[in-house]
Amino acid sequence: SRVPLLLGRLWETKPKVERIHFEGIMALRLLEIVLPEDTEKDIDGILEEFQVIQVWSEKSLDKRIFIKLLVPAEKTEYVLDVLEKRFSTREAFRIVLLPVEAAVPRLEEPEPEPLHQEAQASSEEAAQTQIDRISREELYNDIHDVTQLSRVYLAMVVLSSLVAAIGVLRDNVAIIIGAMVIAPLLGPNVALSLATTLGDQELARTALKTAAVGTLIALAVSVCLGIFVPFDTTIHELTSRTEVGIGDIVLALASGTAGALSFTAGLSIALIGVMVAVALLPPVVVFGLLIGAGEIGMAMGALLLSMTNIICVNLSGVATFLVQGVRPLSWWEATSAKKATRKAMMIWGLLLVVLILLVLLSQKR
Repeated sequence: SRVPLLLGRLWETKPKVERIHFEGIMALRLLEIVLPEDTEKDIDGILEEFQVIQVWSEKSLDKRIFIKLLVPAEKTEYVLDVLEKRFSTREAFRIVLLPVEAAVPRLEEPEPEPLHQEAQASSEEAAQTQIDRISREELYNDIHDVTQLSRVYLAMVVLSSLVAAIGVLRDNVAIIIGAMVIAPLLGPNVALSLATTLGDQELARTALKTAAVGTLIALAVSVCLGIFVPFDTTIHELTSRTEVGIGDIVLALASGTAGALSFTAGLSIALIGVMVAVALLPPVVVFGLLIGAGEIGMAMGALLLSMTNIICVNLSGVATFLVQGVRPLSWWEATSAKKATRKAMMIWGLLLVVLILLVLLSQKR
């Protein structure tokens, strides 16, 4: 059992740590680290390099060290990468990352102090490692959770398809927005963008499988409704999703970028607006309704809008993750990811060009 021998051993905050610029810190993270006891000197030296807010350490009878670091969210990835590279081969090594809801006393930005030349160089070097996003591991975990092909996901697809279909058939935009907020198809598409950026084939397969199954279920539900439920094909909420313009492409690109940024910033609430804006599910439902009703010509317009959203969300998602500096840790994974990203960008870009040509042709008819 874990019996602490030394509790609350606190490393005094170094001058470099005291100069952390707290303004703009998105959130705090608590890192709980387990290491063998013989790494104590090594970890002491490494901790001096980190711009952390506070550090605690304690030892246990089983010759392990338990360390807790209070770190700004945007510094977490750098800390994790350094520790993993240094200690990942040690048997007892483990890091647990926890979000911090609040800290008492509250953190306040310290008074600015004049920096010596060496301290200024250190500050500039630290600024280069600054990233305005959550860590790669936290981002992966958040997105991986929304790609699981579970019973809950399947139920959400069926329910959101029914809600969207009812909203369209009643010509009620409020009901349709309800289906948009559920948005079960957005997560797998963002996950595919992340998998492409990281070169993670397993995540890519899972995302593709989940997105494909969800889309097929939505189509099945809507086609059945289109066959058995008579409806007026001139309904505004239906016809508006059978026409695609350049504005729809711009909207989908902007929404895909906003979705990726929301994930990287850890702002899940912001995803609600993205879900409503990009609206992946309603065009798919409209396509199924029209196919079930035998309106093939109108259905092709809805299919084109669905493809517009999917292509633009993935293209802008990959581009956003690249700009945000999301990369694998090891160099060989980075090389593989770079190749995968280049191919994906070419494919999505080519599809976007074809899509624009189809949109322009459809507008001339």
